[in-house]
Amino acid sequence: MDYTGRLNAHLPLATRVLMHKGDGSLLIHSDGGSYKPLNWMSPPCRLDAIDVDDELASAGVIEAWRVTHQKTGDTLTVRIHEIIHDTTHDLGVDPGLIKDGVEADLQRLLAEQVDLVSEGSSLVRREYPTAIGPVDLMIRDASGAPIAVEIKRRGDIDGVEQLTRYLDLLGRDPLLTGIRGVFAAQEIKPQARVLARDRGIECLVLDYERMKGIDSGVPTLF
Repeated sequence: MDYTGRLNAHLPLATRVLMHKGDGSLLIHSDGGSYKPLNWMSPPCRLDAIDVDDELASAGVIEAWRVTHQKTGDTLTVRIHEIIHDTTHDLGVDPGLIKDGVEADLQRLLAEQVDLVSEGSSLVRREYPTAIGPVDLMIRDASGAPIAVEIKRRGDIDGVEQLTRYLDLLGRDPLLTGIRGVFAAQEIKPQARVLARDRGIECLVLDYERMKGIDSGVPTLF
């Protein structure tokens, strides 16, 4: 197999898995290396059969392909010496990847379990509006004091900065006097913790499995 174009690459003769997908792409896999192909041609591309001449046939080639990228002109030439198994399947319409544990899921679960933020608290609103965008949760603790909660899957400095800006705007509302902030995430980076502490913001690590009702055994830290 030879790739010719912006770079040149050669794969020596070996047993491979060739995957020709419905979008036209061709992927060449070995038995190792996890999911990553050894070589490939991404769409838009075209696959054409090459005539097997006497020279190729004498080398043991029984079938040959040339895959050409329609924008760059790069080519991938495949010479097949033996077909161990050949099968075709129509996979139908792909519904796409449905992710579990995205920020929307965390927000919904935490809105239903605001005691994790402050015992005895109550939810005011999800997506509480500000002039620069909504803060994820607005709640009030048992004494009625407002708390703004920003939720991330992985908490970094940018998330703390975002919550800081929300708190600055919300704190100007006389109905939200004394508002404090909670930065909640499944994982919070050390630098984000330091910045949050400096800004007077509490950090809350969310155990997603436990919040779904599956006890993971991992303690929740504040």
